[in-house]
Amino acid sequence: MIQKTYFKTKDYCKVKFAFSIENAETIEVLGLNSDWNNAVALKKKKDGSFTAEVSLPKNSEHQFKYRVNETVWLNEPEADTEVANEFGGTNSVITL
Repeated sequence: MIQKTYFKTKDYCKVKFAFSIENAETIEVLGLNSDWNNAVALKKKKDGSFTAEVSLPKNSEHQFKYRVNETVWLNEPEADTEVANEFGGTNSVITL
């Protein structure tokens, strides 16, 4: 799930990422601001879901993927769209 919170007086949007999958020990989001090297770790909650909040610039578009247990790459089912990537798969896209 992606939740966007816009602020009238700020030039950024607060984006909450929430993701849940069975047997996940860690979940990270990669690709935000075109940065595929520095992951944003989602924190595990008591109910087993994972969440993180990130501030991203307004009027921007970001490709990203979730990395589960440091090995499995997954897309966000509720992303604004998907685009093809150089590995023959797709990346999730969020538009702000």
